[in-house]
Amino acid sequence: MSTAIDIWTAALCKPDPGYGGWAHVRRMGDGTLAGAAGGERRVSGIRMALTGVIEALGAVADLPANTAVTLHFADPNLAAELVSTDGAWAQAEPDAWNMAREALAARPLLSLAPLGEATPAAGFLKAWADFGLDTAKTRGTFKAAIPRPNLLKFPG
Repeated sequence: MSTAIDIWTAALCKPDPGYGGWAHVRRMGDGTLAGAAGGERRVSGIRMALTGVIEALGAVADLPANTAVTLHFADPNLAAELVSTDGAWAQAEPDAWNMAREALAARPLLSLAPLGEATPAAGFLKAWADFGLDTAKTRGTFKAAIPRPNLLKFPG
């Protein structure tokens, strides 16, 4: 088996629907950090939460499928909605929901771990999701890497 990695993800939308943002950070087994943030206009909070998962798992798509991955997520409804075949998220955002389900299925050694709202990691991610949201207001759909100096401040 390959070295285990951790991924953290969070998203927000103001108002919902409205402007949205997402962010993720990945820590490899050797401690190396990488991350990205992005945003969109005229989007739902559900779509942003799913986009965060899709982008986070897409960032590790080049790793062997047997790499153990723990996905730490800020949205308290994420795990339940991803396993429900006819839940509210599947009905509200079927395309994004299907893409997220496919990304999860490609990772047989995936653990889902809720991330408490008050944790420093959630605060870091939400600040970057807010950056994605704000940038989307002026530039439209947006996605960029989180700069290394900022990643070094990640509390995860």
